Amino acid sequence: MVITGLSGAGRSQAADILEDLGWFVIDNLPPALIPKVAELAQAPGTSISRIVLVVGTGPYHSDALPALDELRAQGFRLRIVYLEASTDVLVRRYESTRRRHPLAGVDSTLAEAIETERSELAAVRAEAHVVIDTTDLNVHQLRDRMLDLFAADAPAGGMQTTVTSFGYKHGLPVDTDLVIDCRFLPNPHWIEELRPHTGLDADVRDYVLGQPLSRAFLEQLDTMLELLLPAYVAEGKSYLTIAFGCTGGRHRSVAIAEAVARGLRDRGFDLRVTHRDIDR
Repeated sequence: MVITGLSGAGRSQAADILEDLGWFVIDNLPPALIPKVAELAQAPGTSISRIVLVVGTGPYHSDALPALDELRAQGFRLRIVYLEASTDVLVRRYESTRRRHPLAGVDSTLAEAIETERSELAAVRAEAHVVIDTTDLNVHQLRDRMLDLFAADAPAGGMQTTVTSFGYKHGLPVDTDLVIDCRFLPNPHWIEELRPHTGLDADVRDYVLGQPLSRAFLEQLDTMLELLLPAYVAEGKSYLTIAFGCTGGRHRSVAIAEAVARGLRDRGFDLRVTHRDIDR
């Protein structure tokens, strides 16, 4: 596994979590050395089967993709995890730690250095199997995310599927594959007795799912997912995130996400459910 991404986004913390899970971690590895490490892992008598390579940025970022291509050519099963965060959050993190950004120069600001790094790593991000946005994650939430993804292998031929809800007013989730807008449904927020509750409560759930439009929507969505998910599995996709959004992320999206999750579990998918903005 290769962990890469923006400086300050949590690469080393992610590697520490995998090390706790029994992976052999090599941090801050120049990309040119990646194939050499892979050769050592194949040497007779070597018992290391799961290796994490943490690849940073700097003067050798352009070497990353050729090194990863060489790794694939050698027949290794490769997974790339890319971590990122918003520029303002990365600036605050650097200011709090007083560390120097690897691309910082005398003629550039910290924010400019971060944007330069983001641009230089765009091609690597495009190759990633998993993109994790740590903007709103603390170290404990990052650990939960990594454990969800890597604590256990998915069933043979299976796919780890995440169903999540969010509020559009809090921003779109970045690390997602399918985004489905639920704002066309009647909003429980405008019903006084329902407003304090969430889509996990029976009264809100019954209101949202009891709408004729909701029933028709779920039927059509079920047909679409019945087509898409087996196709993703057939293509070898290991992780899939489906995000449902409403205005605040507390009512409609939560109820719909839970309903969809129940249907996917019935189909045997390895599933987790999260509600990003339910407590906001």
